[in-house]
Amino acid sequence: MPGTFKHRVALITITQELFLIWQIWELKNYYKANRTILVRWLIFLTTFTLLGEICRTLWVLFGSAQTNLFLYAQDALALTLLWIGYGSTILVYVALGSFYLEKQIRKEDHIVNALKSTKEENEKITELLKEKERLIYGLMKANKTAATGALSASIAHELNQPLGASNLNIQFLKMKLEKGVLNPELGKEILNSLEADNQRAAIIVKSLRSIFTEGDSIAQEVQLGELIAKVLEIVGPELKSKNIQIQLKVDEDLMIRVNSSEIEQVTLNLLNNAIQALANSGGLARRISIEAIKIGESVHLSISDNGTGVPPAFKSHLFELLSTTRQTGMGLGLWLCKHIVTRYSGSIHYEDAVGGGAKFVIELPSS
Repeated sequence: MPGTFKHRVALITITQELFLIWQIWELKNYYKANRTILVRWLIFLTTFTLLGEICRTLWVLFGSAQTNLFLYAQDALALTLLWIGYGSTILVYVALGSFYLEKQIRKEDHIVNALKSTKEENEKITELLKEKERLIYGLMKANKTAATGALSASIAHELNQPLGASNLNIQFLKMKLEKGVLNPELGKEILNSLEADNQRAAIIVKSLRSIFTEGDSIAQEVQLGELIAKVLEIVGPELKSKNIQIQLKVDEDLMIRVNSSEIEQVTLNLLNNAIQALANSGGLARRISIEAIKIGESVHLSISDNGTGVPPAFKSHLFELLSTTRQTGMGLGLWLCKHIVTRYSGSIHYEDAVGGGAKFVIELPSS
């Protein structure tokens, strides 16, 4: 290469100084996020090495009188600066080794702490799982108690209708006997009515028992029009006493495959709800509409009234157990209706009636 030895030395030292400047810049950036003594010590040593190299470059270029010197023929000051640079570089490597050793130790401590934390979390999770099992066991016991209570309450709820009718007939019979005006035909009629109410109560108990034990229900072909007529006959006296008109629109020969006593209870529940709603509404033109039509492969049975309808706050949970809109209600009727209808792959829902009031629609597969 052209030029003297001092120029080649200056080229190497200036190159080294550029790398040292880069190193200091990187260390300062790292120090902003990790303010440790070792990083600060590395910055100091690198800066010291850079200053030594700059002094050596300046001395070689401008301070030495020799022009064709070689490495070990430099004057004392240049050699001193050279060995100071070597020494500081060695110290930098020692500091770097200490830095990475400290970093490794911190990493291992972090792993140990993470493992310890994981162990504690696993213990907490195990305890939570045990608590969950205890809660599930408690809920199972509570559900069993609730199911027993629901069965008892439902039996009482459903038996109220035939028992009430029987009580009226008995009171009427006693009154006629006390007055001595009971003729054989009237007595036979009352006894037949009592017998029918007794049979209906027995059927209700039997059907409710099969519902809550999820046993196989005895399904058979039933003409929906006849079933509705039978239910209307039961509630006829109450409709008359409360001056409620019935609008009936039922397609002929609508057949469904169900347990007739269970669907009778569903229809009776919905009619009783409509009667009570109209009795509390205070309206004069009280009306209940019953409509049954076939749509596709389904039979749609709707029962609606022109009362006040259902408040918006109750619409979302009408069919939930123990949910009721009446102060004296038990929250069983609609829940039981849905329970029965779904057993036959059907559905029941509520919608607001046209012109105001409540409307319940039952969908059952057509036979």
